[in-house]
Amino acid sequence: MSGRVGAALIAVGLALGALAIGLGDTRSPDLLRAGVAAPGFRLPVLGGGDPLALEDLRGKVVLINFWATWCKPCEDEMPAMERLYAGLAGADFELLAVSVDETSAPVEAFRERLGLSFPILLDPERRVSDAYQAYRFPETWLIDGQGTLVARFIGPREWDAPAYRAQIEALLGSPAG
Repeated sequence: MSGRVGAALIAVGLALGALAIGLGDTRSPDLLRAGVAAPGFRLPVLGGGDPLALEDLRGKVVLINFWATWCKPCEDEMPAMERLYAGLAGADFELLAVSVDETSAPVEAFRERLGLSFPILLDPERRVSDAYQAYRFPETWLIDGQGTLVARFIGPREWDAPAYRAQIEALLGSPAG
């Protein structure tokens, strides 16, 4: 019995030591938050063409949505995103849907099935979603025209609801028509 107790005490001691080391680890990245610069990126666009870089959109308000085809809440919010995108057409606004799917075929089928017209970017290695610390899909960031993170939204939203549209229009400087 004393051998088991001794082994258990050693295991507990090792676990507590590992925990103490982990708590003292200062190498973990800072959490992204409103008011800091949005991480830059360049990703391929579904359907081909030149990759899109966030800095190419400087001066525009950008809504970046991280999602996957296997995510039902992601699918549920896409029609409202499409309505928001159509409603703000011509404004200094861009909506980017960043898919973390491993291949483009299901993303293409998803886009066709839902009739989506906004740009869909491909992040199969999840480098950009990791940079934005997006792990619970859908996750969305709102970025102002200067490239500063304004707000983070975790979970699905009715993006064309008046409150979200008003928040974007305030960043645009006036109601979009």
